[in-house]
Amino acid sequence: MKQRLYRFIIYGIAGWMMEVTFTGLGSLLRGDPRLMGWTYLWMFPIYGIAVFLEPIHDMIRHVPWWVRGVTWAGIILMAEYLTGMAIRLLTGVCPWDYGSRAFAMNGVMRLDYGIFWFFVGLGFERLHDSLK
Repeated sequence: MKQRLYRFIIYGIAGWMMEVTFTGLGSLLRGDPRLMGWTYLWMFPIYGIAVFLEPIHDMIRHVPWWVRGVTWAGIILMAEYLTGMAIRLLTGVCPWDYGSRAFAMNGVMRLDYGIFWFFVGLGFERLHDSLK
């Protein structure tokens, strides 16, 4: 139990770091040299639940990397949608509201981020292996 809690915390922190880096680089692309990055407190437990995806990684580790990447992209997109809708249901708002942007579904998930989630999933596999 302690090990699982430890890994939950590591995944949560890793997710926060990734989000701040991603948004900071995005601000640079928008012309802001301050590299302003941000995330939401909600994201810590959302990334932390990656600990419960470890058995899936163990089951698919023999599968080619690109199939695993597609699998992770699908799982993460589904998790983004479900957690976004759940937070909206609980609080009346989703913190990462994508509004009516292209490829957005109900403002809580963007299909065009699938390629990003493809690589995030593969990166979390490496993190999982390093935590064993």
